[in-house]
Amino acid sequence: MGKHKLIWLVLVSLFTNSAWAEMQLNLTKGVTAVSRDVYDLHMLVLWICTAIGVIVFGAMFWSMAFHRKSKGAKAADFHESTKVEILWTAIPIVILIAMAVPATTTLIAMEDNTNSDVTIQITGSQWKWHYKYFDQDIEYYSVLSTPPEQYQNQQETTAIKGEHYLLEVDKPLVIPANKKVRFLITSDDVIHSWWVPAFAIKQDANPGFINEAWTRVDEPGIYRGQCAELCGKDHGFMPIVVEVKSAEDYDIWLNEQQQRIAQAASAEQASLTTAMSKAELMQLGKTTYTAYCSACHQPSGLGLPPAFPALKGSPITTTGTIQDHINIVFNGKTGTGMQAYGKQLSLKELAAVITYERNAWGNNTGDLVQASDVKSAVASSVEGKAQEATASLAIETAVEEAVEIITEEVPVEDLSKVYSHDELMTMGEKVYLKACVACHQPTGAGLPPAFPALKGSVIATGDITVHLDMVINGSKKNAAMTAFGSQLTKTEIAAVVTYERNAWGNNTGDLVQPAAVDAASAK
Repeated sequence: MGKHKLIWLVLVSLFTNSAWAEMQLNLTKGVTAVSRDVYDLHMLVLWICTAIGVIVFGAMFWSMAFHRKSKGAKAADFHESTKVEILWTAIPIVILIAMAVPATTTLIAMEDNTNSDVTIQITGSQWKWHYKYFDQDIEYYSVLSTPPEQYQNQQETTAIKGEHYLLEVDKPLVIPANKKVRFLITSDDVIHSWWVPAFAIKQDANPGFINEAWTRVDEPGIYRGQCAELCGKDHGFMPIVVEVKSAEDYDIWLNEQQQRIAQAASAEQASLTTAMSKAELMQLGKTTYTAYCSACHQPSGLGLPPAFPALKGSPITTTGTIQDHINIVFNGKTGTGMQAYGKQLSLKELAAVITYERNAWGNNTGDLVQASDVKSAVASSVEGKAQEATASLAIETAVEEAVEIITEEVPVEDLSKVYSHDELMTMGEKVYLKACVACHQPTGAGLPPAFPALKGSVIATGDITVHLDMVINGSKKNAAMTAFGSQLTKTEIAAVVTYERNAWGNNTGDLVQPAAVDAASAK
């Protein structure tokens, strides 16, 4: 009797929901309402598929065992049965509907980014994440903190790998608990994927596009993930760590970040008047190089040609000018894997790593670069680009003036002028194709959910004052919708709003004049 009870307990434990949830081979249940819905949906479909498999294979094996020829069974001679065909068509339809209803509900919830409390832009970069908090002057990079010696299996360091080996970063993403956090996910180089299993979020980061996701975590804690898209050589060293804090702790963290930014600015200013010794520069430079450069150019400086050229004996680091060296480290190099580190490193760190590269691995140029040298070089580069832009602008201006003289002088905007329907639509189409088409598309269909459709939308067919406010001041709910009040003239705004309210079959018949835009802007 005891043996039978033991078997029964084992079977029950195997098929309970909690037991499945704790299995490492199963989908994780997560810590958000959406992640739990996804888990429940997964289990529902799993049990439906299991039941179908048991019934189908059970019937098949039973038929083979009890209707075999050796037992005298004879095959049926009917060719077709209408009842059977109706049944095997109707039953799968019912099953599909039973799975589609909860699946659709869950998918709609996953895509609902409205009424968010915090909006964070996430940018994937080889091989790190950049986080930028909207409405807060806070942004930073999050980089793998596992020492390279460990994942390169050098010497005895392999024995001290921590619990979160390859899943630890120097600066985690911090979000508040019990708040709806909206993520705008993109990339500045190749395709990455921001994946945090506990949140049921796996969203591609595509260069030139913005994908959206959101989460609301009930309990504070630390949750980990990884880049889930093969993004290059160091794809496996691009972890994600999210720290969820209580509302009080999150406010404290925000204040700490503001203080850190202020202190960094003061330290940056102080570094401009402080000269570091060669030993100090080489020590800081080696630390910075190991953290940011060694993955591509290797600790030995030999690189991985041709994608990542050697720095040892390189013309850039030996015979090249310091100005050119600073420029390539600060601004990167278009069309290559060399990123811009101007926003990632302080002036002191930039000076140190450039000094290190010019004196390590036998380069021995003897050059010492200070933070003030970096600032001067960057300023000279910016000034040079500004002069080029000014010269180019002067030429363009001269051409425009010549064209204006040949044709006619551009009139000053007249806010009291009343335009006809055809005038507004012609002008509005030109403005739309210049300022709006990239996001909302020529057809007005948009790129949902980041860029909603204007064709048949509530904005383009509803209250004009709401439509004007959206175009003039942008959207607080959708950070992707910028304010055009300072980019377009009032006449252009009047024209493009008229166009949007009458194009693509909207046909509201509304005509918006510059005076109406002027009145809306004054509110």
